[in-house]
Amino acid sequence: MSSRITIADPPRCMDSCTGTASCVPLIPHTIPEPDEQWQETTLRKKSHGRPGIKHDSTLTRDRVFDLVHDNVHHIISENYSYKTESYYSILRYEMEGRPVMPQSRFVLDAYVVPICLERAHLAGIPVCEWGISQGYAPHPSILYGLNYFADTSEHYVVTDDAKAAEVARHLTNKGKYPFCYQKLAEDATISTCISVFGKTVGKCEPVSSLAKQVYSIFSLPLVTMVVVNEGATHRLSSLSPTKYSQLSHDERDLLQAHLVHQEFL
Repeated sequence: MSSRITIADPPRCMDSCTGTASCVPLIPHTIPEPDEQWQETTLRKKSHGRPGIKHDSTLTRDRVFDLVHDNVHHIISENYSYKTESYYSILRYEMEGRPVMPQSRFVLDAYVVPICLERAHLAGIPVCEWGISQGYAPHPSILYGLNYFADTSEHYVVTDDAKAAEVARHLTNKGKYPFCYQKLAEDATISTCISVFGKTVGKCEPVSSLAKQVYSIFSLPLVTMVVVNEGATHRLSSLSPTKYSQLSHDERDLLQAHLVHQEFL
């Protein structure tokens, strides 16, 4: 089974700086074999939790898309964290020996800040210098939680000892878990950027280049980057899941273009 859906050509991206592994259960869904070069199938849970197939590119909450190109499955999701539907879908393909992107090991690394930054650094991507602590944090700095329930989409900027101590207590659950800190320069600014298959909309060239490099390593079709800007230098601070509702109009058009094969991977 396959389907083709046509939508209007999306607007072109602007290029102006904005300045500012163990065995796991398998997902019980049916995935048709690709019968031509391009195939798009979406996996979606219907009411009462029963899985189903729907052939369109509507960006609804929790929807997981399986985009096939050159026999490679590209899983598009709001969240690739461990135990999510998208993670199990990726793992299923890997266990079946079928090519899939992103790979399970990369999605797990992407959402753990120190591992993400170390992998990016080894690939030549400029990243923020980081450390791990259970109490002390320099200031100004960005703090991220490292416990099992930590969400990389939440980061805290601390500028004095009192604020650093308050945030540290929260992130560590009163000293039970460590946190990650990244020292900031006094003139540093922090911005976020959504990357769609390594492409950005309305971002300056350094940020667009950073998105391409990040995609070349982690292969996340949809991800939010936190970027620290220090003069002409742009450094990766973290990667986090991206909800479809967070996409701008142009970013939604860009993603839709991939889903209906107007934009080539």
